Amino acid sequence: MVRLGPKKPPARKGSMADVPANLMEQIHGLETLFTVSSEKMRSIVKHFISELDKGLSKKGGNIPMIPGWVVEYPTGKETGDFLALDLGGTNLRVVLVKLGGNHDFDTTQNKYRLPDHLRTGTSEQLWSFIAKCLKEFVDEWYPDGVSEPLPLGFTFSYPASQKKINSGVLQRWTKGFDIEGVEGHDVVPMLQEQIEKLNIPINVVALINDTTGTLVASLYTDPQTKMGIIIGTGVNGAYYDVVSGIEKLEGLLPEDIGPDSPMAINCEYGSFDNEHLVLPRTKYDVIIDEESPRPGQQAFEKMTSGYYLGEIMRLVLLDLYDSGFIFKDQDISKLKEAYVMDTSYPSKIEDDPFENLEDTDDLFKTNLNIETTVVERKLIRKLAELVGTRAARLTVCGVSAICDKRGYKTAHIAADGSVFNRYPGYKEKAAQALKDIYNWDVEKMEDHPIQLVAAEDGSGVGAAIIACLTQKRLAAGKSVGIKGE
Repeated sequence: MVRLGPKKPPARKGSMADVPANLMEQIHGLETLFTVSSEKMRSIVKHFISELDKGLSKKGGNIPMIPGWVVEYPTGKETGDFLALDLGGTNLRVVLVKLGGNHDFDTTQNKYRLPDHLRTGTSEQLWSFIAKCLKEFVDEWYPDGVSEPLPLGFTFSYPASQKKINSGVLQRWTKGFDIEGVEGHDVVPMLQEQIEKLNIPINVVALINDTTGTLVASLYTDPQTKMGIIIGTGVNGAYYDVVSGIEKLEGLLPEDIGPDSPMAINCEYGSFDNEHLVLPRTKYDVIIDEESPRPGQQAFEKMTSGYYLGEIMRLVLLDLYDSGFIFKDQDISKLKEAYVMDTSYPSKIEDDPFENLEDTDDLFKTNLNIETTVVERKLIRKLAELVGTRAARLTVCGVSAICDKRGYKTAHIAADGSVFNRYPGYKEKAAQALKDIYNWDVEKMEDHPIQLVAAEDGSGVGAAIIACLTQKRLAAGKSVGIKGE
């Protein structure tokens, strides 16, 4: 009788078993370069907390820590019909949110494409177009009219300074907009004027940031929510602080916003560590920063957000090619184009289900005109894993910093954005990173004390709930901004 030994386990997709020694040496070097240890994450968290505190001080710091003027928590019992308006780069979205009062809601929405000429047209053209869309929406869903004006929350995703929640002065246009007569002016009365011209029963009561909206929308449905974060093209976080802990607001607040009042803070923490004191930057991160339109800014974002992950990969691959390790005798002219590899590249590579990484082969052949060997693809796969894992481990340092700053031992972190929602394995990588920071003795990620969970629609539902909270304060004669505003 022939005795059979134990079966050899199947090779993991992208197994390194047949990778030659010289390339394994390169892989080990990349692992050393891109791996963020638990100890390093803890040191980043410690510095992050000090930078958050600096942003709340009168002196200020790299992280803006912008008061969002949401000074109440949603209870989940709010009811009524509220509108949300979301002005994006290419589309306009109008959402009707019916709050059910039992941590529930229903939504109805229409999308309108923004004509290209509006981005460089006149101020009146932009606001009148938006007003016409609002009129069309209200006429469709309220054919018999309304008994009183509908409160509207306006998600305005452009840099704006706010002294109160129902106003916002545009600092500068982004996303290809360049409309004269808007920068330096409050956008709320501009929109309200056009609404009134068309006799639409709408009051614009709140101007919000989508990250703050994510926090509020998720808290409405899930009382364990402690933070809202966006992990997409950019990165950002929002949470509730206490007014007494916001030094830069001292002496500026009216009496009805007391020291114990909550205050939603839009961190804008993509600018963390612009001084390059603690983040483990590689030479590739330095190149990205130096060749960016704004060198020295958004240091954290440039290492963690979806806009840059593919570019980090591209620079490493170019370096390996220049050193003679990969793509020998290949035409790499396409690979030399900056940002030719977006985040879909590492995402698709990590999601490749085949042992020989055939999808990766197709990706490089079709898009970059590069023929790859199996060994090269395994190196590429490992690089994608390293870049994606590093991004997740650095990103949760911001989450941990806010939880530690506020003393949260348990929390749901409401997360949204293309990287969080679509990047394969990202949730698991982020959960493992939090486990490593806190050294939890818990195996299942669903049992972790602090968890990243899918967020509610911040720019829609969140904007409507904030409009509801603001409307109540305005109706009660309470303040929604700094003293005298």
